[in-house]
Amino acid sequence: MKVLFIGGTGNISSACSRQAVGSGIELFHMNRGKVKADIPAEVRTIIADIRDKKKVQAALGDLNFDVVVNFIAYTPEDVKQDIEIFSGRTRQYIFISSASVYQKVGGHPVITESTPLYNPYWDYSRDKIACEDILNDEYRKNSFPMTIVRPSLTYDTVIPVAIGSWTDYTIIDRMKKGQEVIIHGDGTSLWTVTHSDDFGRAFTGLLGHQQAIGHAFHITSDELLNWNQIYEAVAEAAGTDLMAVHIASDFICDVADTVGWEWMRGNLLGDKAVSTIFDNSKIRRFVPGFEAKITFREGIKKTVQWFEADPSRMVIDEGNNSFIDTILKAYRGGK
Repeated sequence: MKVLFIGGTGNISSACSRQAVGSGIELFHMNRGKVKADIPAEVRTIIADIRDKKKVQAALGDLNFDVVVNFIAYTPEDVKQDIEIFSGRTRQYIFISSASVYQKVGGHPVITESTPLYNPYWDYSRDKIACEDILNDEYRKNSFPMTIVRPSLTYDTVIPVAIGSWTDYTIIDRMKKGQEVIIHGDGTSLWTVTHSDDFGRAFTGLLGHQQAIGHAFHITSDELLNWNQIYEAVAEAAGTDLMAVHIASDFICDVADTVGWEWMRGNLLGDKAVSTIFDNSKIRRFVPGFEAKITFREGIKKTVQWFEADPSRMVIDEGNNSFIDTILKAYRGGK
């Protein structure tokens, strides 16, 4: 099976690349060739910027694929262009959406693929919903062979906290220095964090899956943790104690609005501030035997070790530090 990953070197896609090659897939990447990642030597890279339609078409030549996966499509314009480029070139097109598209506030806490898509708080999520709408319409009208996959908070080479880090080492550095970190709310709302290797095992089972055409799936762990437990596991991986301050999500977002961090409103109020439980029955029906095996306590230790194995990865984002300190100052001033 011949598969093209657009992107392929990111937090999720690197793990998917390893899984795909390990299962015998002939894998191509299309990207600008600027990001170094732990990917198998067997992967063939096509150097092109997916945003440049003419250069993409020239780079592809007469290549066709059994599956094309776009890990870096975010807007309706992105998927419209993909439809133009890959119609007739692939038997399956997989769009990487986001579980943030699901209605969480005011909705049922158990999320299935039939949960309404509704997130008025976050333009990122609204754009992903619009992308899904376009693909569903193209499937119904023109039989475009699309599949939608919705990751939730998935990690390997990122630190999956709600406030304080992502691709940077900032929150680990704060914890090691005994500095305070913020947990939204009282930290008791439930969440699910999924290791990219677990995600990749299920995802690979969807590649070339004829019955998956026209369907949407989320892929997550079944381990339920509250946010206190998530931050405690991060502190444990950092080898230190947790110095947490609990602050209401509304307060955090109100202050965030004043410092240009409006996206935090979507991140918290539209996604992570309420308890969420993902029902993975559907992915198991399509990929029998799938089970997420990596606990967060185990996985986050590997992630911290990955950061610390190369000092160039241990980047301190002063923007994250400043944001945390600003929230703490405003909170204590208000109190």
